[in-house]
Amino acid sequence: MSALRLPQWALPALGAVLVAMAALSDWRLAAILAAWFGAWGVNALMAGTGRSGAVPFVVPFIFGATLLGLWEMVVRLYEISPIILPAPSAIWAEMRASTGILWADFQQTILKGALSGYAIGCGAAFLMALAVDRSGFLQRGLLPVGNFIAALPIVGTAPIFVMWFGFGWQSKAAVVVAMVFFPMLVNCVQGLKASDAMQRDLMRTYSASYTQTLLKLRLPTALPFIFNGLKICTTLALIGAIVAEFFGSPTVGMGFRIKIEMGRLAMDMVWAEIAVAALAGSGFYGLVVLIERRLTFWHPSQRRG
Repeated sequence: MSALRLPQWALPALGAVLVAMAALSDWRLAAILAAWFGAWGVNALMAGTGRSGAVPFVVPFIFGATLLGLWEMVVRLYEISPIILPAPSAIWAEMRASTGILWADFQQTILKGALSGYAIGCGAAFLMALAVDRSGFLQRGLLPVGNFIAALPIVGTAPIFVMWFGFGWQSKAAVVVAMVFFPMLVNCVQGLKASDAMQRDLMRTYSASYTQTLLKLRLPTALPFIFNGLKICTTLALIGAIVAEFFGSPTVGMGFRIKIEMGRLAMDMVWAEIAVAALAGSGFYGLVVLIERRLTFWHPSQRRG
């Protein structure tokens, strides 16, 4: 059964009807809808030209710029208080005016707390997955306990780690380790089981040792699962480091700054910290995806059709 396809004139016609209906009641809503459908039409035309050249980069850029533009329009046209929702232009102005503070917070939270905890947690999970793969006892005993620990709320574990490791970045790294360890472990264990029994039998007929089978068959097969775990843990690491700073931190850090500026109702600074965290998380995720494409170019998920 073929998919339902709308004619090309349907989107502009629908947009024109909605804009006309909104103009009868609220000209501001009509302006917002006109901007939205106009950008939507341009994006739809560009997306239909294919995936070659700069189209894969231009389409998401236009979409993101449209959302920011609509955000700016809503705030200005409806005169929303900056305490409720600051405009993107005000957030950008605050980011430019507070570059030093944002950079210090970025170093404390991302470079020290999140990245160190991410590296330790993911590295330890990978080594533990190798041990679990060799031990049936660990498979039956560790994984259920790990799922239980992974379900513990961060708001309960973060204060404990702060009391154990102090107010420095070490306690935030410990929280990140606890958050990323078991998701990474589960993905690594599943990846090591991904090779077919026929492939393993073939390696045995070649008299391959466990190490040779691991390096030449099982690890390459497990790479997509390992990178799935790494991508999931990029966001968990940032969330864990920022939330942990709400429960104890020196006078620097993204979580600390958000908590303090919220009390002062300085929402421009709060949103500036959120924007920096979002950009850092997107860049971190994109870096892992780029490495994945380089190392798993042979996998069907990386083939572009």
